[in-house]
Amino acid sequence: MQRVSIAESPPWIAPVARGPVRGPVVVPGSKSVTNRALILAALADAPSVLGSPLRSRDTELMADALRGLGVEISDNGPDWTVAPRELRGPADIDVGLAGTVMRFIPAVATLATGEVRLDGDPRARERPLAPLIGALRELGADIGDDGRGALPISVRGRGALAGGDVSIDASASSQLVSALLLPAARWSDGVHVRHIGARSVPNAPHVRMTIDMLAARGVATEGGAADWLVRPGVIKAVDEEVEPDLSAAAPFLAAAAVTGGEVQMRWPGDSCQPGAMLPDVLMQFGARTKVDDGTLTVSGGSLNGVDLDLRDAGELTPVIAAVAALASTPSRLTGIGYLRGHETDRITALAKELTRLGASIEELDDGLEIKPADLSGGTFHTYADHRLVMAAAVIGLVTPGVEVEDPAAVTKTFPEFVKCWSAFVTGDAS
Repeated sequence: MQRVSIAESPPWIAPVARGPVRGPVVVPGSKSVTNRALILAALADAPSVLGSPLRSRDTELMADALRGLGVEISDNGPDWTVAPRELRGPADIDVGLAGTVMRFIPAVATLATGEVRLDGDPRARERPLAPLIGALRELGADIGDDGRGALPISVRGRGALAGGDVSIDASASSQLVSALLLPAARWSDGVHVRHIGARSVPNAPHVRMTIDMLAARGVATEGGAADWLVRPGVIKAVDEEVEPDLSAAAPFLAAAAVTGGEVQMRWPGDSCQPGAMLPDVLMQFGARTKVDDGTLTVSGGSLNGVDLDLRDAGELTPVIAAVAALASTPSRLTGIGYLRGHETDRITALAKELTRLGASIEELDDGLEIKPADLSGGTFHTYADHRLVMAAAVIGLVTPGVEVEDPAAVTKTFPEFVKCWSAFVTGDAS
């Protein structure tokens, strides 16, 4: 299979706020919830409806991957109806640059009959996959990777998998754990996963999300910080309304902080998304936040620097780094060395691009030290990374002339971001 990355788009000049940004915020559904719900619906005992799912490159890739395995996924207005079917190959799966697809689908493919081949964008071949390949082989899967420990790979499914006990170093990504948990109820012995890495699993709330979504479908689960159990059994069909993507909300909430404005959005009170940390993080910068009757309000204030361990919320780092570059005192963001294996090396990319605009940045092994300075306009390279587009947009609120390279990278999780952001900043957020 020949795979190519998504075509780059023309540059975009990030709009400058004419004053404090105010108004309501509406963001699309969570990618993390959508892609987990798609898999669980595909493996369930009956059809189900996924309400208001995120429609983006990552979720369309997941839906297409499951369709390629025989699952019926059809549009039902703004929703998706998922009808489980016996999984079968042969199938060629394009994972794009989606970590959830490249890691979750190989585990699901162990339940298919026939060969399932996976490949993706060039950068996808560099993202951590070897620990998952090793763990699946230990559980009885037949996977070919020509010794690369990376894409492209081939899963030769036999319609079932033994499962059982397995150890894995998931220090690079929580997705390595979730991949083993999601289909495990359909494996003969379920799964008992132990994390053996020297560092804790990053973005741990995403593992809790996986466990909670399994439990909501009647699967017997247990989970801790480094030890998770899924017992074999039926995955019950459950209709699910997808909650908003809290990480996609980050730039909009940050806009209130950096412009002295005020924004509101619907806020799920018990979310497992890492983005649920945003109110506390923005408060540490000096913003005011409150949640009242399911609505979060963020009001801007005088921004000071912060010292944050973002290991459990690495996906927020680009926007948080942008806020830190606009604060009055230095910031230190740590615990995020694993971001070097994301869509791009986000540590190096942020250091380069913020420095290019005038900030003083020290790149650490596991993070960034950011010393604010007077920023100026210029090209902000995004490296096909959706979160870097959002970071550049935040800088552009108060820095004229920020030219955002390849803004279409946001199609990964928020296809309408540029349109929504421009309307939001200019005061037409309806």
